[in-house]
Amino acid sequence: MNLRSDGQLDPAVLTVAAAVTCTSLVQYLTARATEPELSSEAVCWIILPFLFRLQAKPSTCVPPLGDVTPSKRPTGPLRLWGPAVCIAALSLSKAEFGAVVCLFPLATPLLFKAHEYIQSRSGASRYETHKEGALTHSFINTFWGSLLSAAVAVYSLAAWDVKAATIAIIPFVVLVGLFTSLKPSMGDQGRLYNFALELEDIIRPLSLRIVGFLIILQFVDIWAFGLPRFDGVLTVFLGLAKALSWYFAVQTTRYTPGSWRIVTVIATFGLVATRDPFTEPSDTRAFLNIVASLLALVQTIYMLPKHTKQRALLWVLVLVPLMPYLANMVAIRAAESAAQQLASQHPGQHPVAKLMEKAKADIDSMLSRQSKTYDQAVKEYKRRYKVDPPPGFRGWYDFAVKNKSPIIDDFDTIYQSVSPFWKLSGQEVLDVMDNAYNTPYSELWRCTFRGETAKTECWHPYRNFDRHLTLLFDQVLGDLAGVLPDIHFVVNHLDEPRVVFSSNQDPADTRFALADMSQKPAWKELTAPCSSSPKPNDTVAKSIETFGLPFVTSAASSLDICANPSYATTYGLFTSPVSLRLLTGLVPVLSTGAPSTMSDILYPSAAYIESGFVYDPSRDIPWEEKSNNLYWAGSTTGGYASSSAEQWKSFHRQRFVSLTQNLNPKPHTYLRSLGNGAISTVTSPFLNSRLFSVFFTRFQFCSPSSTCRAERSFFRTKSYADKDEAFGSRLVFDLDGNGISGRYYKLLASNSAVLKQTLLREWHDDRLVPWVHYFPVSVGMEELPELVMYLTSTEEGRKKAREVADQGKEWWGKALRERDMGVYLYRLLLEVGRLQERGRGRGEPKVVVGGE
Repeated sequence: MNLRSDGQLDPAVLTVAAAVTCTSLVQYLTARATEPELSSEAVCWIILPFLFRLQAKPSTCVPPLGDVTPSKRPTGPLRLWGPAVCIAALSLSKAEFGAVVCLFPLATPLLFKAHEYIQSRSGASRYETHKEGALTHSFINTFWGSLLSAAVAVYSLAAWDVKAATIAIIPFVVLVGLFTSLKPSMGDQGRLYNFALELEDIIRPLSLRIVGFLIILQFVDIWAFGLPRFDGVLTVFLGLAKALSWYFAVQTTRYTPGSWRIVTVIATFGLVATRDPFTEPSDTRAFLNIVASLLALVQTIYMLPKHTKQRALLWVLVLVPLMPYLANMVAIRAAESAAQQLASQHPGQHPVAKLMEKAKADIDSMLSRQSKTYDQAVKEYKRRYKVDPPPGFRGWYDFAVKNKSPIIDDFDTIYQSVSPFWKLSGQEVLDVMDNAYNTPYSELWRCTFRGETAKTECWHPYRNFDRHLTLLFDQVLGDLAGVLPDIHFVVNHLDEPRVVFSSNQDPADTRFALADMSQKPAWKELTAPCSSSPKPNDTVAKSIETFGLPFVTSAASSLDICANPSYATTYGLFTSPVSLRLLTGLVPVLSTGAPSTMSDILYPSAAYIESGFVYDPSRDIPWEEKSNNLYWAGSTTGGYASSSAEQWKSFHRQRFVSLTQNLNPKPHTYLRSLGNGAISTVTSPFLNSRLFSVFFTRFQFCSPSSTCRAERSFFRTKSYADKDEAFGSRLVFDLDGNGISGRYYKLLASNSAVLKQTLLREWHDDRLVPWVHYFPVSVGMEELPELVMYLTSTEEGRKKAREVADQGKEWWGKALRERDMGVYLYRLLLEVGRLQERGRGRGEPKVVVGGE
């Protein structure tokens, strides 16, 4: 170790090391807790004057860098307001826009140019050249070197997030204003007075001004957003760390001819070096953080004069970003190795492989038993539903065959939706629909399908845009002119489902109630029919060993909210729905999706044919070129976030993003192969973030403003995502929002494999088979880390993922076309038409004796 002649470390090295350490600590803390930003900044400026009073006199520690004259110049009060305003505004920007100011590194080359400009204007170039000669000659100490280093750091921090970079212009301008207000004053002979020598005299009045501004801003913040969460210990500790960071950063300017440039370089190091590699979504991003940190550290070291013999000791600071990075890489390799070992030692024994094998047999059986003739279709209809088919069934069968529908018999969704209303007579059905439509704020469309023209007309009491409802019916049923009679129906305008009633309801009672359950817990009301709901049979599914992980072995059981009371607090619709207008009673309302206990009549969503959700093969890429990870980007739909004790953290979308971004570190369960040849589970806090590219792009449905800000600060966000960006990944995730997800078919049609989480039944449930066309994910998602690890990190899993991707794409082209929606809607209109026949009595159609 190179020590000075007196056996002590060089004070320049100690000061720079302390500045880097404190600055890194501050960035580490602020990146993980933005709430105490303003209050901790105030604590910082309260502490700073005391730190400067304790420091040694400048003459005892400043090495000679030239003839620096520390003579004092009067500092007018107006000059202090500039830095005070800038520092307070910068703190506010960090509190509002997040801890990372992605354009901050550009301050270094900007200061470099400003320094050159001051020299040329002052005539001090010879004096400054003498000082700069004390620096090591290196490209990194040139303007272009500092610009290159800043560009790498900016890219690492912003990652081409244009909106984030645009927002960062605000704090960057404030930052430039700060350094402009702190620039040295000119001396008599063109020399630059060192601001560090002057700060001792102005720190007290400057601190008073800054603290005053921060207190005002804190009151404004409380008025606008409410009282923030307050952790006194964290606030004081962060404030102390900031004060030490400022103090040592100022001291470094005593030892460097570059003056304030070293401060921005140290701060840049702190920004990029403290980025958590365990949360980075790509190896490139994680590695760029190391490169940017290394460049900033090189700049810092080479800004110290040549005669600082012990500056090489500062290289030890590279461990700040390097150790977490290496630990992350080791953890990733160990997890991948364990997953590969399991797959190689137990081929075909993973629960995913077993479930896919069973599901493939199920769909093959279903397709093979579809009726091949009209007589077979009639017989199967009677067997299933114990009634005769509706009038016009022959026309429907011919239509289905003509359009090559792979499904002829499996329309249980229609039967389950329509048959409860057989309790009402045809006239009562029409009357109930009219009464529901005319109920104030019912948010229903009244529609009529004109049989003669095959056109649909819809009306709403005050809305004009029908969310492409008529477009859907006209587009998929347009060639049925003169085939069907006029049929009336009412359609739900909202995303959320609408109807709840018990099978025990008196059929003579045609009354209904409308209740606004928006932003209120709705679990009790939505589970009221549970006492009369049949239990799904999943005996066969239980025979598949999942080793305690909640893989979806039965779609019916997974959707059954009566059998899963934990859903009460883990799904936004049940906790705090955005717009739930609940109709309690026998009201035949068409909706796009509904949970197991609700009685909406299901029809295909118009979103599936909207241009923004239609698959464009030219935007897709082959499987081999896709990133081997899971992708999702979207908004915070699904529940209304209020100030209720961070209830939003339990909503299904927020839980998904929190899990995949590893924001609430908790043990995850993985399958491992034991030495004795058995398969067991292990728990680990490790989650391979490289396998997940998941972001929120927009925050909505939240109030007050403090709740919205809390969500923004909690998650890592992406300001914009192209609607087809998902096609860049092999695995794509889809989950419910306020209602069904309109992007589902687009993802199924792509060359990627779909992972789907839902609690909403849809029209396609009879034809989309989990583990064949998509990978189902439980509401709790405890199995998701193992599922994604298997599908991405093992050869067997990657083959299974591609198999599902190919099967989903192929099936989309056979069973989810617009003509397939037409086949479904045609049959649905037949059933609805029979339901509202004026001559139909209660309880009709009558059960066919024997049903065979």
